[in-house]
Amino acid sequence: MKNISEITINEQWCKSCEICVNFCPKKVYEMGRFYPIAARPEDCIACKLCEKLCPDFAIIVTAPEKPDSSKK
Repeated sequence: MKNISEITINEQWCKSCEICVNFCPKKVYEMGRFYPIAARPEDCIACKLCEKLCPDFAIIVTAPEKPDSSKK
């Protein structure tokens, strides 16, 4: 099973500037009717570029937890 990043977009803070859509290196986002949507979250590499560039702090990317290699 592939681990997928959790992407949260706060629609109340988002002003639909499309920075996340334009700068995502994996093209995870598409513009919805009013706000961006994470159309391909399975492609997210959790670089958090969208989170860093968002002028409204409307995006939070939570990387998937790495498996604990100490457990056997």
